[in-house]
Amino acid sequence: MTKVLRGGVIGAGVFGGYHARQYAQAEGAGLAAVFDPDLERAREVAARHGAAAFDDLDAFLRSVDVVTVASPGVRHAEGALASLRAGRSVYVEKPLAVDLEEADRILAEASRRRLVVACGHQERVVFEAIGLFSAPERPLRLEAVRQGPQSQRSLDISVVLDLMVHDIDLALSLAAGAPLAAEGEGDVAYSGGLDAVRAEVTFDDGFTAVFDASRMAPERRRTMRVVYPSGELEIDFLARTFRNTTGFDLNPDFAETPGARDPLGASVGAFLACVRGERDRPVVTGEEAARALDLALAIEQAVEETGPRHHL
Repeated sequence: MTKVLRGGVIGAGVFGGYHARQYAQAEGAGLAAVFDPDLERAREVAARHGAAAFDDLDAFLRSVDVVTVASPGVRHAEGALASLRAGRSVYVEKPLAVDLEEADRILAEASRRRLVVACGHQERVVFEAIGLFSAPERPLRLEAVRQGPQSQRSLDISVVLDLMVHDIDLALSLAAGAPLAAEGEGDVAYSGGLDAVRAEVTFDDGFTAVFDASRMAPERRRTMRVVYPSGELEIDFLARTFRNTTGFDLNPDFAETPGARDPLGASVGAFLACVRGERDRPVVTGEEAARALDLALAIEQAVEETGPRHHL
């Protein structure tokens, strides 16, 4: 009889609530515990699913088999490393960490203990549902827009690590070459950090990726244009539609697939399957998440070198 995995969530904010629900609904798993330094917040999320609440991290880790880290981004590495050192495989919300040294420590600890590290770049599930990973050509250019209005969420990290990193991961998943150079410009507004960034990255094989991310836009936009030798693909992630002139055999009904209907659920499910040995990799590995982080930090550095505009 397969063991039911006891899921634990670090962080009782909005994303922690999403992940708590995923464990509560997952086949072969359940939500056992929620940790947050604010015990009342932990209790609020845990109570929805009949789980235990903790403000003691060691006690929390003893009560679970697998962990999702859904704390503020600057605390991701801390929670991931504590979980791995306790022998728990870990699913880390994006970004994997906020610097490369932290990311390297996470990967090294997981490798040493032969544990699974997955990262929450769940838009990959949508690409899979569309059929993009089976496309017979590599793209020449990618243009991504990911914008939204002002929010108090994730203000501990820049818009690059908050929003743009999703599209960075998607670009890397399609690219054949390696990033060569990054240029960017940005705006500092209400968070005190970068709240809007426009960047262009060139790859060593000629591929170009253009990113436009903002958390100070008048409305939400989530679009991507991918140019191939044979045509173009334009995706609207909000409407869950695309326009395809490439001739590739892509799935126009992708939005009705189980993965596209619930990308987070598919991503968490793949992680749990890896932990059980039923799958050889999660949707996004720790190594892939570290690669996305590396490019995100290079974009941040390019913007800082240019000199971001400050809005009072």
